[in-house]
Amino acid sequence: MNTTPKSHTQKVRNHVAAGDMGKLADQVLKTAVANRGYWGGGWVEILDTLRGMPTEERTRLAGALAERFHSVGEDSDARRNALTLLGIISRDLPDDVLSVERLKELEGLGRRHSFWYAARLDVLAEAELTAGRPLAPAVVAVFRRTAMDAYRADPLAELVKKLTDPVLNVGEEWAERAMEQITEPDDPWHALLAHVLTATASKPTAKWDKQARALIDTLGADRVRGTVLPWLALVGRPRTFPLERQTYEPDINNAYDPYNANALRGLAWLLSLLPPHPDTARALGALVETSLKKVAGLGPRNPKVANAGVIALSRIDSESALAELARLATRVTYKNTAKLLDGALEARATALGLSREEIEELAVPAYGLTEVGRAAHRYGEITALIDVQGPRAVIGWRTAAGKAVKSVPTAVKRDHADELKELKAAVKDIDKMLSAQTERLDRQFLARRTWAYGAWRERYLDHPLVGTLARRLLWAVDGTPVGFADGELRTLTDEPVTGGSEVALWHPVGREPAEVVAWRDWLERHAITQPFKQAHREVYLLTDAERTTGTYSNRFAAHILRQHQFNSLAAIRGWRNKLRLCVDDEAPPATRELPQWGLRAEYWIEGDGEEYGEDTTESGSYLRLRTDQVRFYPIDAPENSAHCCGGEYRMWLRDGEGPVEPLPLTDIPPLVLSEVLRDVDLFVGVASVGNDPTWQDGGPGGRFQEYWRSYGFGELNQSAETRRVLLERLIPRLAIADRCTLEARFLHVKGDRHTYKIHLGSGNILMSPNDQYLCIVPKASDTASGTGYLPFEGDRTLAVILSKAMMLADDLRITDPTILSQL
Repeated sequence: MNTTPKSHTQKVRNHVAAGDMGKLADQVLKTAVANRGYWGGGWVEILDTLRGMPTEERTRLAGALAERFHSVGEDSDARRNALTLLGIISRDLPDDVLSVERLKELEGLGRRHSFWYAARLDVLAEAELTAGRPLAPAVVAVFRRTAMDAYRADPLAELVKKLTDPVLNVGEEWAERAMEQITEPDDPWHALLAHVLTATASKPTAKWDKQARALIDTLGADRVRGTVLPWLALVGRPRTFPLERQTYEPDINNAYDPYNANALRGLAWLLSLLPPHPDTARALGALVETSLKKVAGLGPRNPKVANAGVIALSRIDSESALAELARLATRVTYKNTAKLLDGALEARATALGLSREEIEELAVPAYGLTEVGRAAHRYGEITALIDVQGPRAVIGWRTAAGKAVKSVPTAVKRDHADELKELKAAVKDIDKMLSAQTERLDRQFLARRTWAYGAWRERYLDHPLVGTLARRLLWAVDGTPVGFADGELRTLTDEPVTGGSEVALWHPVGREPAEVVAWRDWLERHAITQPFKQAHREVYLLTDAERTTGTYSNRFAAHILRQHQFNSLAAIRGWRNKLRLCVDDEAPPATRELPQWGLRAEYWIEGDGEEYGEDTTESGSYLRLRTDQVRFYPIDAPENSAHCCGGEYRMWLRDGEGPVEPLPLTDIPPLVLSEVLRDVDLFVGVASVGNDPTWQDGGPGGRFQEYWRSYGFGELNQSAETRRVLLERLIPRLAIADRCTLEARFLHVKGDRHTYKIHLGSGNILMSPNDQYLCIVPKASDTASGTGYLPFEGDRTLAVILSKAMMLADDLRITDPTILSQL
């Protein structure tokens, strides 16, 4: 920052006193060129001196500066400083000097996100406005964005008040589409957009709502909905023109324009004042999720917009709005938005005299399904059949003669366009809700829930949507384990169970191994694929090593995890975690609170590495973590914390609190211990760098070579052991069974070129004759298709192993050049 030495100030005063405008111009131009964009400090005195000169002398000085401007050269900062200096000096002078150069400089700003407010570029903009020339829309956007971040920049704030056209910032598709709706300045749509821009508070006031309702009345509620919802469908799309990204700047091209973000908040509030409609709830739910998508260097795109969407949904009294709140509650991991969702659901539950759990259950709509997993809709002589198949819904079509057709019949497209649109939207809603309910049910094992039989049948077993999941799970009715098959609840011996008093979700902990195996056989006999592992769920019992350590488990210590993937997984599984930054700061361990058990589980972690940019993102968050102990404490025990870069965890004591010792692992209920360790195993199994097939070189500097090798081909963890047991039953049914054998930690596959060993934990591959590593990067679309019956969904590694096995068994047909070069 250049504060302009006093010697320059004195020289300027001397030249002013002498009346030598040429030397004065040389002096101030030289000083301005050296300026680093800060017009405070010593510049204040210089500028006061120059602005205090008589008009005639200032005119001569402005002319002298204009004559010397082109001697500055091509340096953009220097030219900008010279133009700014000239603008400050020549304000209110009649001559508009260097207007072409000034306009070019301003137009160059249009590709920037913002600028440092102290650079005083508002002076250039004011000069253009004074000359009667409006600023380009992209330039207006830059000034608006800059003013939102400026600190005590009164001139900039005053300028932005004058920049009322266009009403929104250009560059975002939704905003440009919205502005196309405006036909003239006094158009009600202009007034609506101007009003939603005022949504800068945390929630709407009565005054804000009153004005919004007046605008809705003017335009018509149906028209507002029909116009605004298509705008929201465009939110989050790529910018219509990219902005230049500066070094260490967040990915601004995938972030929201902060000025337009206020309008999005207002639009969300506005929609909540319309009569309830399923399309409104869908649009608001999508806005919440889009606004929470991560942007490199920034985090969630715009949590304030997401929060506005939640507030809007909470103000709508409809089944579809409640369903969106319940669905989002299972998906949203951003702390503040999740808290808002919790509050909204709690408030709705209290109003209805229900528990939070009950409101979540009752919030799941049928989405037009008339029986469990099925619905039929007539469109003239054509029938559309919705059928829930596992994790998704599909639409089938039948002619009047009952003949199946693959695509949507022309008559339906022509005569029932609106109904077809709603049908497709309902199918998308079903898919989203199936995913949300699967995650909710998978977290019920630790919820200690029981249900009255009648309520359970209504909300779970016979619910048109939830029933597609509940009928593929095992339950305990008055203590008797049951599953659903052939239209009835049945015991292990297929005896029907037609009633009962209390129902609970079945878990393998505490069950005899023979019973667990018998239920696996039962599921296979009835061809039931569970929505997640239940009968095949891993059980984690105390080891001798854990009995020795007593209060902590080292079972999942000394791993290297990808931090951001771990953080996402932890949030999905109900854990609270803080990203580790490469800064002098402390953080608590990853924790999961278990209020039903009065416990808190902790997984101790620390950032890995020291090289900024190599071991961190551009924003300074660690790319990788090192893992340590798992511990349990009473839920109200003081929090532990440690330096983000590593070091000893210490309990943070306040107000005379005493330290609380970790609980003995032998005191932890077996179900809690098993489920918590299963979560941690999932974190390691998914986020470990040992799973990355491209890391055979050991990552940065090769320092993870030993870990990658030991994890990628080492002993199997519990989930991999479960995978191995399943493959023992599955392989004999495969078309490639004669080429596959299971030995210890590997699935051996005999190809025509080589024999391959696929590790059952990581999916990494070694090939004959000397265990050479074969790198095959799985595709997102890799599935276990072609393998026949599988007893559960959701094991991505199993799908990868099977897809690799099928490809390698027929290795003469491989055409991928990156794979062929290794064979």
